[in-house]
Amino acid sequence: MAIFMALASPELDVVGLTTIFGNAATADTTRNSRVLLDTALRSDIPVAAGADNSLTGQYVGPVPWVHGHNGLGDARISEPSCPPVAAPAHEFLYSTVAANPGAITLLAVGPLTNLGLALQHHPDIADLVEEVVVMGGNALVPGNATPVAEANINNDPEAADLVFGARWRVTMVGLDVTHQVNLSGDAIDRISAVDTPTAALLAAALPLYRNFFETRNGINGIFVHDPSAVAYLLDPDAFTTAQWPIRVETESFSRGKTWPNMGDTDDSAPPAWRGRPPVNVCTGVDSSWVLRLVEERLSRM
Repeated sequence: MAIFMALASPELDVVGLTTIFGNAATADTTRNSRVLLDTALRSDIPVAAGADNSLTGQYVGPVPWVHGHNGLGDARISEPSCPPVAAPAHEFLYSTVAANPGAITLLAVGPLTNLGLALQHHPDIADLVEEVVVMGGNALVPGNATPVAEANINNDPEAADLVFGARWRVTMVGLDVTHQVNLSGDAIDRISAVDTPTAALLAAALPLYRNFFETRNGINGIFVHDPSAVAYLLDPDAFTTAQWPIRVETESFSRGKTWPNMGDTDDSAPPAWRGRPPVNVCTGVDSSWVLRLVEERLSRM
């Protein structure tokens, strides 16, 4: 949904996709990204395959009861037309950013391993990026992967701590706002009924995801996590934000929690937060406007 929404938005110029594990293994998300681009008639956009495992451990595995065994809700898909580029995702990210200094915004809607690797191999990438927008984290609300951790951050907390601590501009579009953006079943039906190949794919991919939310969360429809991050790119004024340094817990039962330091100056902050740059944390959202934007863009594909 987020990829189709971005492609349908003339305000955005999608110059590449990188893939990562999370909802499915990296091999599956790499195939799926290319299938989505084929479906949208945008196979000209390069796809770079990312890491198979987190910075310090093994991928914990997919969640087929949420996203299907193929990562696309078990929708029937064809083999993609084009292979991924040869470069791994973190090198593709760096070369693209270095060729366009100050002009590239990175939108991260999965675990942050590729960005962590780019920072480790090319620290100067932080000086070359326009902005990093992360769909992930939870500053003031509970988690969804564990009682304290959001799923994308939980998949690689070490990488997330690197990303939130780097000297680039970061906006966190986390559960604080995405759990306020509930796309209703009626809206899903309207989007799915549009007579286009992209709508047909959404119609096949969304039922499993929708059923998970309606049975497990007791809501009508779904939370639109990733499209909310695209909506931030399109209309940041629809979001309320606060600027706090963020640390990501990498130990103990709160592993994966994004902890803001609120109120302290840098000098008075606890040592773990001292010297950390402020992160632009989304804390509120005009959910009605974002839902209208999501439906409008997905209906035009």
